Amino acid sequence: MNWTERDREVWQQVQEWIHTLHQEELNDFKRTYEKWVNKGLSLIPEKFTEAFFGKLDTWLFHLNALIQSLEIQDDTRKRILRSARIFDENIHTISDMKNLTIDQASYISDQYSARHRLYSFVQGGITGTGKKIILSTDFLVMILLNLRAVQITAMSYGYEIKTPYEMMTSLKVFHAATLPKHLKGNAWEQLMIDLEQSQYFYEGTEQVTTFEWLEEPFKQLVKACFISSFHKEKDSKLSLIPIVIGAGVNYKFSKKVTDFADTYYKYRYLQDKGC
Repeated sequence: MNWTERDREVWQQVQEWIHTLHQEELNDFKRTYEKWVNKGLSLIPEKFTEAFFGKLDTWLFHLNALIQSLEIQDDTRKRILRSARIFDENIHTISDMKNLTIDQASYISDQYSARHRLYSFVQGGITGTGKKIILSTDFLVMILLNLRAVQITAMSYGYEIKTPYEMMTSLKVFHAATLPKHLKGNAWEQLMIDLEQSQYFYEGTEQVTTFEWLEEPFKQLVKACFISSFHKEKDSKLSLIPIVIGAGVNYKFSKKVTDFADTYYKYRYLQDKGC
C-alpha cells in the first residue's frame, strides 16, 4: 500500500519528534545526581538487584495481562470498532483498523487518550484530599490507568494486544514513556530493534524495569509526602493546594505516557503501510 501525501506529512512530524528524543541532555545538577545515585547503587549486591527487578517485571507483566483480560477492556475494544465503522463499515476486527487513514486512526486514539488524561487528573485531585487509603493506592491506580491507555492506543492503530508480542511491547512502550527524558532516546532505539523480531511471539529481551525507571515512583512518593504534609496544617486556605498538585502531577504523567504511545504506534502504522 502506498503512502498518501498526508502520510508523508505525519511521518515527517514523527521523525522530528524522534529527533528531539536524542537531543535531551543532562544539566550539571542532574549529572551530579546521577553520579551519586549510580555510586550508591553499585554498593548493592547484584543478586539482590536482579531479584528485585525480576519480581517488579513479573508484577508489571501480570498487571498488564490482567487489564487485557478485564471485561471493561473487551467493551472498549467493541467501542473502538464501532467508532471505526463510522469511517469504514467493513471494519470488524482490530487488525482491520489499519485500513483507516492516519487521521482517522489518530482521531480515535486521541479521544481515548484525552479520556485517560482526564481520569488521571480527577484521580490526582482525589488523592490531593489526603485520604490515607486513596493516597496509598494512588501510584497503583496510575499504573493501571496508563497501562490500559497504552493498550487502547495500540488497538486504535490496529495492533491486537492479545498476542504475546503486542502484550510485551505495550509494557515496554509504557516503560519507555515513563523514563527520564535523557533516556527515552535509547529506549526508543530498543523498541526499534524489537520491531525486527517476530511480531507474534516475543523474542527480544524480557527485562523491562531498571534503576533509572525508579525515578518516576520516587516522584510519586515525593508527591504523596508533600500532600500529607499539607494536610497536617490546620489552615483551610491551604486545602486546595495539594488537590491542584495531585491533579497536575497525575495529568502530566498520563500526558507523557499517551503522547509517547501515540507516536510509537503511529510510527508502526505508517511503517507497516509503507512496506
